[in-house]
Amino acid sequence: MINDNLSFYSAKILMGIICDVLYFPVWWYGRGLVNLVMSIINFLADKQKFLALFVWVKNIFRPMYAQYDWQGMLISFFMRLAQIIFRSIVMLFWLIMSLVVVIFWILFPAFVIYEIIFQFL
Repeated sequence: MINDNLSFYSAKILMGIICDVLYFPVWWYGRGLVNLVMSIINFLADKQKFLALFVWVKNIFRPMYAQYDWQGMLISFFMRLAQIIFRSIVMLFWLIMSLVVVIFWILFPAFVIYEIIFQFL
């Protein structure tokens, strides 16, 4: 009785492991990649909201503190321009880091397979 259960469940576990190993590349480059990209899109949207980059761009020609004289408008324009440039650089940094994560996700299995083959040779 124990031998029957042992062989039955051993075969079932072995079949599950084989199916998981064969399904892994499909998941990694399919649903896993889609989940990663959606997470990165949400991450970048949160970073944009945190930096409020679009708000600064939208209000670039409005004077700060309701100073409508030419000095106030000039100072406001250059202050907002500096803020937009700085915040765009920060946003570009987060965009590049996100692209690095996606490239790493795509290339990682090939790198692991290469290293495994390299160890056997």
